[in-house]
Amino acid sequence: MMKEVIIPNGSVAVEAEYKDQIIPDYRGNPFIEALPNILSPQDVIERLAFYPEYNKSEREVESHYRIYMIDRLFQVFQPLPMNLELESKISRAIRQGYISRNPFDKKLGAGFYNEYYGGQAIGLANIDEDYLSPLGFSLIGISGIGKTAALNRILNLYPQIIIHSEYRNIHFSNYQVVWMRLECPFDGSIKGLMYQFFSEIDRLLGTNHYEKVVRTRATVDSMMVVMNQVVRNSSLGLLVIDEIQHLSMAKSGGSEKMLNFFVNLVNCISLPIILVGTPKSLKVLQGDFRQARRGSSSGDMVCDRLQKGEVWDLLINSVWYYQWTRKETPLTKELSNILYEETQGIPDLVKKVYAISQAEAINSGKEEVTPKIIRKVAKEKFKLVKPMLNALKTNNLREIAKFDDINLMDIDFKDTLTRTKESIKLDLKAKEMINKGKKEQQDNVNEDSKKRVRTNIRSKVKPLQDDKVVNESGGIKDNKDEFDKDDIRFVVEQGKGNNKSPYESLKESGYIISFNDDIFSKEVVS
Repeated sequence: MMKEVIIPNGSVAVEAEYKDQIIPDYRGNPFIEALPNILSPQDVIERLAFYPEYNKSEREVESHYRIYMIDRLFQVFQPLPMNLELESKISRAIRQGYISRNPFDKKLGAGFYNEYYGGQAIGLANIDEDYLSPLGFSLIGISGIGKTAALNRILNLYPQIIIHSEYRNIHFSNYQVVWMRLECPFDGSIKGLMYQFFSEIDRLLGTNHYEKVVRTRATVDSMMVVMNQVVRNSSLGLLVIDEIQHLSMAKSGGSEKMLNFFVNLVNCISLPIILVGTPKSLKVLQGDFRQARRGSSSGDMVCDRLQKGEVWDLLINSVWYYQWTRKETPLTKELSNILYEETQGIPDLVKKVYAISQAEAINSGKEEVTPKIIRKVAKEKFKLVKPMLNALKTNNLREIAKFDDINLMDIDFKDTLTRTKESIKLDLKAKEMINKGKKEQQDNVNEDSKKRVRTNIRSKVKPLQDDKVVNESGGIKDNKDEFDKDDIRFVVEQGKGNNKSPYESLKESGYIISFNDDIFSKEVVS
């Protein structure tokens, strides 16, 4: 267990513990030797997986408590093959980036010297290609596939800050920031990204770079030089830029300038960069050849939705285990197929549809997750993403292309669950009324009201006259040209002669009861 240290005005760091390296390329480099050991695939699965506590006895708890327990479903993290591949790429990228930045290698000092006195942000020094071998890459996938969740769990396998004081009996005082994750500004501006970088470095190391660049109103070019120096000084091992699709919002030439900036960090500092985004970002990344080449140095990752098969079964089984309905519903082939049809293999949607289906089953009193409930929830609660899901179902590439900007995370599950909770609270209040005898009191009032209505109707409705006969079609036929004065038709005809509407005539004659005489205007016992 590494010893933790709190950096003054900064974050929590750990003291370096150097480990012997099996791979020769990694030996003699304190930045690599201080990292956690390389994990086997089985170790990765055990470290990434998270299954929150669950006990089947929780099904017997009252419904308004079980609704809150459903939130626990979203904590489940089931490692999938793409997560193992991502962990391997990140592990290699960090280590490969540090090979060319060994603090005891004279080339690192030469890089500082050239950058400081060269003073240019792009193309600072002509460094041999042999010196550069970072393994940056691009991670592309539709929203809801689990890119950010997987990234966060993998990055958290590493301490974010390591403090060095002595290496092999040599005094070595240094902060090592192993990784940093930033989000591309919504407008794709370089200045916004650099402000975010300086703010994050200050949070981690207790420095004041952000205040300095804001106070001096530094230009983008000057901030680039400062950022390069800070990256070197902090021994940053990996930079993750999320939401890279925002570059499409940059002003004319802005996205190309941002990509050139990333290329500069890779070329001049040997800093591995991971660009993360939706399929929309492919248009931006593929528009710059140099960035496409750098981004593919270790192979881009394009994460598509899950297909039916072993991986889908692994995910659905890990999620289905968490069930809070009174009646335990075993996972059948039919239920698995329906869930896939309604979510199209998108993990985030799987959890949401299943969770809301449980809430619906509990709230309706059925206490069982059925195909009907799953389809109802998918139809009523996921209307915003239905067009995209339909496009995925039909595999219509032209239709899918229309939705490259749709964010499947916008579904407000919390709002839906809140409404369900409120519904259950109202149900509990109704039960409380029954326990206090108020329902019986209300039933008596209703019965008396019904009697008054029946009496009132009998007094107002006149029986058919003897001179009325039923015709062959079932209608009533008059045998007299003139109506009886008690006949409502007589009242209507009489009103027409006085320029009155049928409603006015019938109301004056007492055939239409006013609101003031209605039973519902009386006081109702609550």
